[in-house]
Amino acid sequence: MKTSEHKMVTQQENPYSEERIEKLTEKVAKQLDEKRMKHTLSVAHTASCMAMRFGEDPYKAYVAGLLHDCAKGLKNKKKLELAGEYGIEINEAEKDNPDLLHAKLGSILAKEEYGIEDEDIISAIRYHTTGKPDMTPFEMIIYIADFIEIHRKPLMIHDKARKAAFTDLEEAMRVILEGTLAYLGKKGAMVDPITQETYRYYNEKQA
Repeated sequence: MKTSEHKMVTQQENPYSEERIEKLTEKVAKQLDEKRMKHTLSVAHTASCMAMRFGEDPYKAYVAGLLHDCAKGLKNKKKLELAGEYGIEINEAEKDNPDLLHAKLGSILAKEEYGIEDEDIISAIRYHTTGKPDMTPFEMIIYIADFIEIHRKPLMIHDKARKAAFTDLEEAMRVILEGTLAYLGKKGAMVDPITQETYRYYNEKQA
């Protein structure tokens, strides 16, 4: 194959160069504790590998994984304050557990504080905890990578979810959402309505 017919993406063409990723890593590390940063880097690596498997941009996936929890380190009081400042609608589940706001806030901070303009990344961060019906492959990759990365506390569904993660994204979504709803139900925790909608969507698609 001629070189002109198989154009390779160079570092210069890639907006997420090694230097930029290093700067983003240093910045987000200042906002997270050691345990959360360990998880964050693992999500970034997992998402990058999944992106290569499914024909998505691995650099973008790495950055989305790197920033997915960029608002996680904020105190819940601060999350509520910022949600008010940015005009974020807070549902009952988020009122009950303000930590859930970190995804919505993270999508805003990724743009405002980290200079991310790519809507794929912003949206993937926005929905990485709740999911949403009819997600793009890129959005599913970040959602799934957050769940299956190797530093997560082992759960019975991890093996099934990890196998599906590299074979069938929609099946991986179904498995993870089913497990998440069962876990929250057992705890008696309030469930975000969009998570229930997302589960119904993928459960019906995989039926």
